[in-house]
Amino acid sequence: MAVPKRKTTVSKRNKRRSHHKVSNTNVIEDKKSGEYKLSHHIDLKSGYYNGKKILDI
Repeated sequence: MAVPKRKTTVSKRNKRRSHHKVSNTNVIEDKKSGEYKLSHHIDLKSGYYNGKKILDI
């Protein structure tokens, strides 16, 4: 069984984990309703996407 010879240092550990961050979500304000929504998603309250009516609610 492979066992490390030395303890992994804090800097070595943190360098390895440098890409493990959580990315930000792209939240925008809707122009018509003023509600916050994810970009490139349908606004479920109004049914609009890209200025066009998609869903009948």
